[in-house]
Amino acid sequence: MRFVASLILIGFISNNSVFAQGEALFKANCANCHKPDADFTGPALKGVREKEPSKEWAYKWVKNSPVVRETDPYGKALFAKWNKTPMTAFSNLKDEEIKSILDYADAYQPPAAAKGGNNEPAQDNSFLFGILTLILAIVAFILLQVNSNLRKLSDDKDGIFRGEPVPFYRNKTYLMAGVLLLAAVGMYLTMSGWNGKGGGMNLGRQQNYQPEQPIFYSHKVHAGTNQISCLYCHGGAQDSKQASIPSVNVCMNCHMAVKEYKGEAITREDGTAVNGTAEIQKLYAYAGWNPATKSYNPDNNKDGIPDGASPIQWIKIHNLPDHVYFNHSQHIKVGKQQCQTCHGNIQEMAEVKQFADLSMGWCVNCHRESKVDFYNRADSTGNKFYSIYEKFHTDIKNHKMDSVTVENIGGTECQKCHY
Repeated sequence: MRFVASLILIGFISNNSVFAQGEALFKANCANCHKPDADFTGPALKGVREKEPSKEWAYKWVKNSPVVRETDPYGKALFAKWNKTPMTAFSNLKDEEIKSILDYADAYQPPAAAKGGNNEPAQDNSFLFGILTLILAIVAFILLQVNSNLRKLSDDKDGIFRGEPVPFYRNKTYLMAGVLLLAAVGMYLTMSGWNGKGGGMNLGRQQNYQPEQPIFYSHKVHAGTNQISCLYCHGGAQDSKQASIPSVNVCMNCHMAVKEYKGEAITREDGTAVNGTAEIQKLYAYAGWNPATKSYNPDNNKDGIPDGASPIQWIKIHNLPDHVYFNHSQHIKVGKQQCQTCHGNIQEMAEVKQFADLSMGWCVNCHRESKVDFYNRADSTGNKFYSIYEKFHTDIKNHKMDSVTVENIGGTECQKCHY
């Protein structure tokens, strides 16, 4: 019996492992165009093997669909059915990896809606703490006065003569405490104004800036619910200085097929309901796409774009001063930072806002704490660029330090970001 139970347990763990591998591979390679249980830019993958000509057909199609559809009738029909949208070739995927993806799709069950969840924002208790601090300060002041009067009564009883206590408004200790308190309050209000919290000077910072965009684009729906990789739309983030805003054509890669929104209700920050399907129609107007004919408008004026099409005037949210140098690829590809480090939980934002104040102090603190992908000579892992730092390699070898931060390699020097 124990042996049978062990086999069942091993089988259960193995199945979970395969499911997890398939899910990870699906999200990394397929989620931009496919869903397990619904048609998207491409067909739903659940049960797709039952429709294919043979068991090996899927492996050939995934690895090189253009070659397959040249001679395969099923491939030609599939290509035509999906608006002749070519599928990316995944020649790097092994047969067992493709199988695990399809196994995951077949076993996929939509997650149950959460019940009784509390989505209320966390309360800011700073004002309450300030009131309590003021009350405690007043109590302390009263106790000091009581202590002074009791001491005088005690001295009078013992025949010790003491002069009348100095009134609090002439007491140098109290006056100095008052001056320091006013100075602290003044400095706090001044800094709050510089940071934009009090509507003051704000030094050009835009923390919590949340403009209304020409199309209501929900990162919560795209990056959160549908788990579309940030780099699918913002490919420049890992390859260049700018993250870049995707062109209308990138949006249309999916929305040629996705014509209406059927997900959870979408609301603006103020609670106003948003019609997701109407927002998709706005995209079609910008793209010059006719959903009825499933084609772009004709180019009658021969300017190279469909008639009526125009670029989307997105409003830029994150701005740095002109004298600051920031390179996305250096942080994403080299520093291996996640988008959420600077942009917050972007996958949970229905309307994007600036998460951090992006001040110099905020950046410097991050450089002081963030560890670099330091080159490990023992197993040749890490960034080979850091193989030139002989001193740090020696210090790590001698156990003087266990890791290297951005600050250690000059990440807090002025000329790194200002030149």
